[in-house]
Amino acid sequence: MDRYPLIADHGLVGDLQTVALVSGKGVLDWFAAPRFDSPSVFAALLDHDRGGYFRMSPDADDVTYQQLYYPDTAVLVTRFMSADGVGELMDWMPPDTSAQPSDRHTIIRGVRAVRGTIRISLDCKPRFDYGRAKHELEVGEQHAVFRAPGATMHLQGNFPLERSGNDVHGALTLHQGELAVSVLTMSAGEAPAPPPPTEESITDELWSAVDFWQRWVRTSNYRGRWPSMVRRSAITIKLLTYAPTGAPIAAATMGLPEQVGGERNWDYRFTWVRDASLSVRALLDLGFTEEATAFAHWMAARLHERKDAPGDRLQIMYRVDGDPSLSEEILEHFEGYRGSAPVRAGNAAMDQLQLDIYGEALYAMHEGRRVGLRGSYYGWKAVASTLDWLADNWDRPDEGIWETRGGRKNFTYSRVMTWVAFDRGIALAEEFSRPGDIVRWRETRNEILDQIMTRGWSEKEQALVQHYDGDVLDASLLLAPRVGLLAPHDPLWLSTLDAMDRKLVSDSLVYRYDPAASPDGLRGSEGTFSLCTFLYVDALARAGRLRQARYAFEKMLTYSNHVGLFAEEIGPSGEQLGNFPQAFTHLSLIMAACTLDDAIDGALAAERR
Repeated sequence: MDRYPLIADHGLVGDLQTVALVSGKGVLDWFAAPRFDSPSVFAALLDHDRGGYFRMSPDADDVTYQQLYYPDTAVLVTRFMSADGVGELMDWMPPDTSAQPSDRHTIIRGVRAVRGTIRISLDCKPRFDYGRAKHELEVGEQHAVFRAPGATMHLQGNFPLERSGNDVHGALTLHQGELAVSVLTMSAGEAPAPPPPTEESITDELWSAVDFWQRWVRTSNYRGRWPSMVRRSAITIKLLTYAPTGAPIAAATMGLPEQVGGERNWDYRFTWVRDASLSVRALLDLGFTEEATAFAHWMAARLHERKDAPGDRLQIMYRVDGDPSLSEEILEHFEGYRGSAPVRAGNAAMDQLQLDIYGEALYAMHEGRRVGLRGSYYGWKAVASTLDWLADNWDRPDEGIWETRGGRKNFTYSRVMTWVAFDRGIALAEEFSRPGDIVRWRETRNEILDQIMTRGWSEKEQALVQHYDGDVLDASLLLAPRVGLLAPHDPLWLSTLDAMDRKLVSDSLVYRYDPAASPDGLRGSEGTFSLCTFLYVDALARAGRLRQARYAFEKMLTYSNHVGLFAEEIGPSGEQLGNFPQAFTHLSLIMAACTLDDAIDGALAAERR
């Protein structure tokens, strides 16, 4: 077993309320329950010795591994090939589409000998509450029960089990066609054992999961040039969305580094207003109206609660149920992925002032009208109240989109998105004849635009820049033509795009900004930002630079992992860095694919005329 496999060497399984990561060698090394943001049960990715893991892999030398998804599903297949035989491990979690949170979550792991003979070993070593809670263990012949404060975990199947300290070990030889099954059921509090699994029941569960995912994917209306990658991204976003509320999290994990050995190790298992709001358009572009509508309702509830929040403003992120409490703690006992410490649980950035989120929130509400989402009268009053507050507060320094910890600045992107807030708010008020101080909102919108083009423009760089007090470029501004601040062919925008080509683009991959030129309060460097690369493709396509856009897009797809997943960043050697997989990256992939498809189709149609 690798002490720390590559971040990219994992597949993702989930049940729409939580997820687990499985390495390319069959080791389940990340799982938190009962929700995405709960304390971990398996976290060997963050500390091999203290984090806990669940391994099912062959006892053989010279084994070749291959991992893939069953087509158009979240059922993960890990294939073991050796001189003695070939085996396939299938991992999945039965989807739970209930509108109610569940305290019970199940991971099913089944190994079948496909050819010859294989000997499989099992080691189940849970470490509850981020490895801080002790557990008790009861072991039967094919059943084990782990009990920790507030949690019970049952392990059942046809594996013979034996105690190994306070963990369990098993080994089983399988001949061609034989199946070994382990079913892990995690429950809150004291819980009875579920019915023992049978081969028939496991087979039924498998096909039920396959049917669920394939039926869901078939509802997509995407007919473009990159169907497999777009479908995989859509499934990933669905896996990272909490079904009871419709709120997507930013990533499945916490603490995975943006630079190995560095301190940029954040907890991303929460719902960012920014990321989630932009997902509405991507989901609607694919035809997933139910998911887009669910989040729009979640966002409307946060706007309604805003007046009761400290400072009378939105928080930049929330827990999936809307809880604003995300206090940050450092897990001192975890060494971190390959020594990348500190490992943080929770996120102190929740208290930052990031004015751009109002633009993203109103952008989502405006996009929601495409599926008939108008909201209630009181919901609109919450929107109007938010715009009134923003009219008094938009011209303030803030921490900006990247959550820097180097002090507040007048970030240009924040001003761009406050412009979007008023622009979309005015459009909603006029389209649905809703009351509001439209005259003031329009005056404020125009004032913001004038300020952006006066103070956010650098004569030196001939470009829009990161903040008003310097000439540093920032890739977040690649969204400017998508949200309508500038036309894609406006000379001022094309000049900005050219400047980004010079300063932020490296072999078609895009850095979000230069930390050396604009200190962000943190030590170390970072890789190119995958989100920004896809935004770059989107902007190139809108500007009509189709050869460049397609080249950048196709090249970026080669940086996905073996099952089509992306982390947050691409490192200097092409490795994936940061929390994994990241929803915002997959969201921006969908956005770029749809924009590029439309632009290519438009160009072809023009040629035929």
